[in-house]
Amino acid sequence: MGRRARLVAAAAPAGRGVPSQPEPPPLPSSSEIGVPPMVRTARSDRQPAPVSQTVRPDQRPAPVASRRAGGLRPALLSVGLLASLGVLVATILVSLRFGSVPLSTATAIEAFTTFDGSTEHLIVRKSRLPRTVIGLGVGAALAVAGVGLQAVTRNPLGSPEILGLNAGASFAVVTAVHLFGIVSPSAYIWFAFAGALVAMTLVFLIASAGRDGATPVKLALSGAVVTALLGSWISAILVLDERTLDQVRFWLAGSLVGRDLAAFAEVAPFLVVGLALVGAMARQFDTLSLGESLAAGLGQRTRAVRAATVLAVVLLAGAAVAAAGPIAFIGLAVPHAVRAVVGPSHGWLLPYSAIYGAVLLLAADVLGRIVARPSEIDVGIMTAIVGAPFLVHLVRSRRLSEL
Repeated sequence: MGRRARLVAAAAPAGRGVPSQPEPPPLPSSSEIGVPPMVRTARSDRQPAPVSQTVRPDQRPAPVASRRAGGLRPALLSVGLLASLGVLVATILVSLRFGSVPLSTATAIEAFTTFDGSTEHLIVRKSRLPRTVIGLGVGAALAVAGVGLQAVTRNPLGSPEILGLNAGASFAVVTAVHLFGIVSPSAYIWFAFAGALVAMTLVFLIASAGRDGATPVKLALSGAVVTALLGSWISAILVLDERTLDQVRFWLAGSLVGRDLAAFAEVAPFLVVGLALVGAMARQFDTLSLGESLAAGLGQRTRAVRAATVLAVVLLAGAAVAAAGPIAFIGLAVPHAVRAVVGPSHGWLLPYSAIYGAVLLLAADVLGRIVARPSEIDVGIMTAIVGAPFLVHLVRSRRLSEL
């Protein structure tokens, strides 16, 4: 009888007769050991996605930002770079056409394709072609030098004219002309290099004094002090030596007049080396823009990057000053204007700046020929007229603490 009762109780449904014992909770998996019970319960309530809705990682669409950064934006920048080259070609043609004697486009082209020795063709090949080529090289060099200085100093006011490089190179060249009678660019270019390097070193030494180190404001102020000091020495030399004044009068204003391709060929190799050095460090500049400590943590040799950049900038600024004199604001205005359009990536910023540095310098030179026809205004004066308001706008658009 006892056995039959036990069989009946086992066959009865739950809730009737003998109550059933509750099932013990499942044991936690190895990955859930140490996880609080409430968290495990919340995880168990999650339902897995149906198989038909599960998407493999390689099949998921890329986010909009990733597609834009990896595909569309580089494509737009590439198209923009080609368009910028077209703007540069058009500016070159305008430079060959306009001056005290305006020429047609056909005449400017025929001076190279079917040269006949006429006055118009001689003007193009002997006068306007050299100043156009020199303007291309000097404009690109100054703009790229500005990009490099702004990258390694993290200073929005970093440029050859603000940090004293132009003043140092000019002072060294004027001193060489005064003491040694040097008149050839191939001879005084070495003085330009030395002067630019010494001036930049002096600026950094002055700015580094004190607890804060070389802050952007202190760099700009130190550059202004050194520029004023060297400028006063140049003025003293010119007042005391009329011969030196006659030789460097137009050169000191920043001019492309009276230069020939043979003289430019003497400084062109230094421009090429400087441009190549800065261009090779585009990725290092991007890393350095994250901060010096983070860049060092990522394995970058920040001191080596700064030293190589200083060398390249000295080559660019010294060669540019030797070729055309001290020309201001190209290295300051162009990088900021280009950065506002193409963004902070130096892989795009450097080629765009080189192109538009040349475009701006040639455009300023052409404008100087037109506004004072049949005479002309030196290109250094024209760039200063354009660049000074830009500098005021740049300073006013930023808080002092951001500089």
